[in-house]
Amino acid sequence: MANSSAAAARRRRATGPAPSLTGPVSDVHPVLRRATAPPAALDLLAQARAGLDEAAVHETPNERYATAHLAALRTAAAVLAARGRPESNPRRRARIRSAWEVLPEIAPELTEWSALFASGARRRARAEAGIQGAASRRDADDLIRDVAMFIRLVERMLVLQPVLPQPRPDADEAEDRGPGTDRDREMPDAG
Repeated sequence: MANSSAAAARRRRATGPAPSLTGPVSDVHPVLRRATAPPAALDLLAQARAGLDEAAVHETPNERYATAHLAALRTAAAVLAARGRPESNPRRRARIRSAWEVLPEIAPELTEWSALFASGARRRARAEAGIQGAASRRDADDLIRDVAMFIRLVERMLVLQPVLPQPRPDADEAEDRGPGTDRDREMPDAG
């Protein structure tokens, strides 16, 4: 038995890797990479990002809340556009379902996000209707933060480069001062 494995080892060494007809040997078994999201999903993500930016500048909590929730809805729609499949069951196809209801079936890893945003759908409807006090300033701020995180998560899921938050102006000023500033003296030397 030892002879047969030694002979096999010699054959492997003698023949080398399989030749490629179209390129170098390294192209014989290329690593498959995930393709980027379809254009419809990219467009929805761009709209969601713009909606989130718009929500951040609105004055009233109702406008901020409604606009941020719409950005979350567009983000969910981007996932559905990228991963969704037409419903095969005619009964389920005929029934109108919320994106928050369909999202956990298409992307189970987003189930908790779906539940979070589904719970805010009524508040969004009241805020859009202009009902005074439908959303507080804190509700709007919390939702804006949640939607920003949701968008970044979905961008990573769909193999995009996420748009990172811009640095605060005071951080830029500290960098402009250069080395040897008070900031450097406050930090102990770890090395």
